[in-house]
Amino acid sequence: METLYHQTNKQIQEVQSQMGRLEKTDRQSVHLLENELQARIDQIFNQLERLEILASKEPPNRRQNAKLRVDQLKYDVQHLQTALRNFQHRRYAHEAQEREREELLSRSFTTNDADTSIPIDETLQFNSSLQNAHRGMDDLLGSGSSILNGLRDQRSTLKGTHKKMLDVANMLGLSNTVMRLIEKRASQDKFIMMAGMLATCVVMFLVVKYLS
Repeated sequence: METLYHQTNKQIQEVQSQMGRLEKTDRQSVHLLENELQARIDQIFNQLERLEILASKEPPNRRQNAKLRVDQLKYDVQHLQTALRNFQHRRYAHEAQEREREELLSRSFTTNDADTSIPIDETLQFNSSLQNAHRGMDDLLGSGSSILNGLRDQRSTLKGTHKKMLDVANMLGLSNTVMRLIEKRASQDKFIMMAGMLATCVVMFLVVKYLS
């Protein structure tokens, strides 16, 4: 389990490092990087399923700690999945906005003596749609930022909880060992006491017999 755990943890760190390249990648190749990151995230999820099975087969005194470590990895990769999806939503909104702008600029207007008309209402409607797209994109960016901040706060909280639970687990492991030693010593003391009482009875019997 340790080998697979460290391998999965390393892959998560590599994906996290590659996430920083998304904003710097050009439009022609950004979707290739997104597909690569998604494939690696899917692979990590598959490895986490194997780790959960292996953690459940650990000895009782190590099982809780193993499950906590797997849960931490699962939280980290879910954080990366959410960040990737937020980036994709922002990119889709930006591309839709660019397409609408290009359609507006490439639209041609025809005039003649019989009927001279400019579709002002249609243009105003398109501008309104464009403004709505801007607001929607701003809302999406704000929502994505709030989600990421919330995930960061949850990660800090989980790390603190994880550390406390590990301390408790270690204390419980020590307490179990001490209790077993106490029970073993109590059993030994019981046999010693019974042997002492028996020896005392034998001595008293011999004393009474020979003195009388």
